[in-house]
Amino acid sequence: MKQVVLYFPGQGAQQLGMLADLAAQYPIIKETFEQASQAINQDLWSLVQNGPAEELNLTYNTQPILVTASAAIWRVIQQEVGKDIRVVAAAGHSVGEYSALYAAGILTLEDAVRLVKRRGELMDTAVPAGEGGMAAILGLDKDQIQAVCNEASSVGIVEPANFNAPGQIVIAGTAAGISEACIVAKAAGAKRALPLQVSGPFHSSLMRQAAEPFLDALESVEWSKPQFDVYHNATNAVSSVAEMKQRLVEQLYSPVNWIGAVEASCKGAELAIEVGPGKVISGLNKRINKDLATFSTGDSANVEKLLNEIKGEG
Repeated sequence: MKQVVLYFPGQGAQQLGMLADLAAQYPIIKETFEQASQAINQDLWSLVQNGPAEELNLTYNTQPILVTASAAIWRVIQQEVGKDIRVVAAAGHSVGEYSALYAAGILTLEDAVRLVKRRGELMDTAVPAGEGGMAAILGLDKDQIQAVCNEASSVGIVEPANFNAPGQIVIAGTAAGISEACIVAKAAGAKRALPLQVSGPFHSSLMRQAAEPFLDALESVEWSKPQFDVYHNATNAVSSVAEMKQRLVEQLYSPVNWIGAVEASCKGAELAIEVGPGKVISGLNKRINKDLATFSTGDSANVEKLLNEIKGEG
């Protein structure tokens, strides 16, 4: 039995047409989307396949779609090799943490998508689309990024938001702050400064006003005992069920330390699985822990590689 750690992607992993080949092969993909769509009265599969991209990328649409996509792929893995793996831990990047909570049996799929739909609405209300954003800065360390943010803050709020991998840190803030920080970062020697495909300044102080109303939403759902440990973005630690709601509120306005999450959660794992669309997590993990192979699962070819590895046929 393979000892595995599960990692779930966050915003930016979404793409028009994603999971189409998997849905053709595994009916449980569309069944999962239908279940989630009914929970929030929205046709998520149609939006994923047909767009428009502008609607897909609005955070209150992106978040339930990503949780549903990860849940659907996790169901495929369970269906095909569930008896051959043992999950030692899980973590999710930003909204991916809710996918991890679903996989661990802490939240139902319906409650998970309802929560992240509300989470996205509150984030959008805190800073309307277009007024804030995020950018990935490549090639600068933590101290250099802080200096960049300090200099650019004369133009607008900008702060470190995601410590994704060595040499890759994401900043968040107002549109003006982000634009200025990208210029300052390049002048400071950054290899690249790339605006991200998200609609708000997530994991920054600009999200604090979303915290209190979101706690009300978290209090409204049922929380179950976890089947395996889930490491939180806000603390890189495991919490009791009673503490989880506070950790999730803190996550809204606190940086995601993905480096710390991987380092804390991967102990005892023989391999890691990126459960969801894209290959962002796999790419980051190569830079965090070169000794831990991370298998992506966003399409049929990669799912096949994972299944073969677990079955000993790889």
